[in-house]
Amino acid sequence: MTAASAAVSVVVPTRDRWSVLSRTALRGALVQTGVDVEVIVVDDGSTTQAADDLPGLDDPRVRCVRHPEPRGVAAARNAGLREARGEWVAFLDDDDLWSPRKLRAQVDAARAGAAGFAYAGAVWVDEARQLVYGHAPPPPSTLARDLLRWNVLWGGASNVIARRDVLEASRGFDEGLFQLADWDLWIRLAQAAEAAVVEDVLVALLVHPTSMLLVDRRDVCVEFDYMRDRHRDAAERAGVDFDRARFARWAAAGHLRAGRRRAAARTYVRGSVAPANLLRAAGAFLGPSAFAMVSARRGVVPGALSDGERVARAPEWLELYR
Repeated sequence: MTAASAAVSVVVPTRDRWSVLSRTALRGALVQTGVDVEVIVVDDGSTTQAADDLPGLDDPRVRCVRHPEPRGVAAARNAGLREARGEWVAFLDDDDLWSPRKLRAQVDAARAGAAGFAYAGAVWVDEARQLVYGHAPPPPSTLARDLLRWNVLWGGASNVIARRDVLEASRGFDEGLFQLADWDLWIRLAQAAEAAVVEDVLVALLVHPTSMLLVDRRDVCVEFDYMRDRHRDAAERAGVDFDRARFARWAAAGHLRAGRRRAAARTYVRGSVAPANLLRAAGAFLGPSAFAMVSARRGVVPGALSDGERVARAPEWLELYR
């Protein structure tokens, strides 16, 4: 660890989830070690006022930016970026969890590699903070190319830390996107700057019934097509293409967890007419027992990813959130 100081602005968008914010993201941001943090909570049009006695909100390192009407998570993150004063900026969703050494480790890795941004390993946990599954982070050497096939930066917006000037030059998040704005920005960052990686698991995403993937009914496949068109030239230069079948499995898994069987079946078919996807579609439409039978016969797992997926042990720092 270097002794050099680091000033980091942490941007946390939220809307009507003050108690969730206090128990998870805000706690994780305020326990960071080895860095000077400011936490910018962007209230994206909440209809309930934040309770004054919620732990963390009265900390002098925390300030709030308020939108009178909801503008979307990408706009909320951009609003926080405009308010940021730190050399480095990190984004943190209001229900995600960080290791206390997350920011320091990433700053050190970025500085050591003269990189404009850094990322780390991530896991998914349930509401009891028990491990669901985890991913090892991809190598920086192939990141720019890999991102033009699939979002390999596991952990969503809560994973990456970047120099503020690099983020500003990349124009921040595309406010026309609601689910894939982070992936779109990572593609642009990887084209513009060097990346660094911390192999350790420093981020945990909470799997719960009110996550955006489950409650938002908008068609995320429209965003995928937009992304594919937007970055078509870069993908052609890299000799790759966006993996529509894999994306469909991810999107359909969200529909299944939310109980939207018809939407899941349609998404599987839109992704690919390969036999495995057609079996997934049939199983999704007919219900959990049929999907289980298909899975047993074909080894099909809803939302499974074909490469790079590794189950990790639950990191010890999750004890902070239990």
